[in-house]
Order: sequence, then structure tokens, then C-alpha cells
Amino acid sequence: MPPDLEWRQSDHPVPYPEALAGMEARVAAIRAGTAPELVWLLEHPPLYTAGTSARPEDLLETARFPVFEAGRGGQYTYHGPGQRVGYVMLDLQTRKPDVRAFVHDLEEWLIRTLAAFGIKGERREGRVGIWVDKRPYGGLPGQEDKIAALGVRVRRWVTFHGVALNLEPDLGHFGGIIPCGIREHGVTSMHALGILATMDEVDMALRAAWDEVFSR
Repeated sequence: MPPDLEWRQSDHPVPYPEALAGMEARVAAIRAGTAPELVWLLEHPPLYTAGTSARPEDLLETARFPVFEAGRGGQYTYHGPGQRVGYVMLDLQTRKPDVRAFVHDLEEWLIRTLAAFGIKGERREGRVGIWVDKRPYGGLPGQEDKIAALGVRVRRWVTFHGVALNLEPDLGHFGGIIPCGIREHGVTSMHALGILATMDEVDMALRAAWDEVFSR
């Protein structure tokens, strides 16, 4: 049986330093055996985060939004209202001590969540995140946009950070960075694809898809 798991949903945007401190405390408690695993669903105010592989030249507008060192893997990304962030704190020692498999499961979680709304999210070799072929939505052949990002960290087999799914963020806010260092492709959202879901509906789909992927 999987370990006990708590779900937390924040109804107001959470400042990034507060989220980092909350994750740090919870990861330590999970490792100590004093708190259950946690999936934390939230939004942030507009900001950019830099992963451990972020390149200075990929930050195009230094004064646009606050920039935070995230400590996760990956490069620059944007967080803001209309984007559902899922911070995932699991004890892989009690599940499966395989980071690659964990990342694959996070991708599958997003893919199944999007499928619930009729969106075909896909992995791409050499590109982090979940991608959408734009051709069915009026795009050109070969045009692909990212609809969800991933960035994780693992400390003593406890995971933190996680995923960010674009429901209806201001896509113009991504213009201050080269998202994840990828210049050849853009970003999209569920609303930009014509899927006018609510955040509550996305949360319900995330919960349902989680059970399919992580409760096996």
C-alpha cells in the first residue's frame, strides 16, 4: 500500500519564499517520519524561478518580475495566476527509489489530467515538460507548444518541487525569459486551446489522475 498522503489546496497566491520554506519543513518532517507525504496545489504571484541549470542569457527582462533561485533541476520558468502548481513531496524509499521513474510518473500524471479535457499532451525526447501539437488547433505542421513544466529535487529520497500546468496564465508573461532554455517552441494554455475549464475542474482531474498513476 502507498504511504499516507495529504492533499493541500491554497486558495490565494502563495509567495515563493513561503512555498520554499513550507517545502523544506515538510521534506524534513517526512524524512523524520513525523508527517505524511504531501501534494500541495497552489498558484504564485507573477515571478520567475531559476533552476540549477539556468543560463543568465535566458533571463531577458531582469526588472519585469521578481526572480528566485529555486534549487530544483532545470532552467528558467514562469509562475503566476492561472497556472496550477503542484508541489509533490513523496518518500521514494517507501515507494520506489528511482528518480527517473518518478519523473516519468509526474509526466504521466499531467498527460492523463490533460486527457480528461480532450487535450493530447505528449513527451518529447530532449525537451522537458509536456507538449501539445498545435496543428489540430490551427497551427502549422510541426508547431508545438509547452503546456506544462516539470522541475524536481530529491533529498535523501524525499522529493519536492514538482509541476506547473497552464490553465489560463497571461502567456505574455513568459516573454521575459527563454522558458526552460528552449527558443524554437512557445508556450500555450488550456484556455488558449479553447478548453475553458475552471481551476476546480483541473484540481479534480489532477486528483483522479493521481490515483491512476501513483496509487498503483
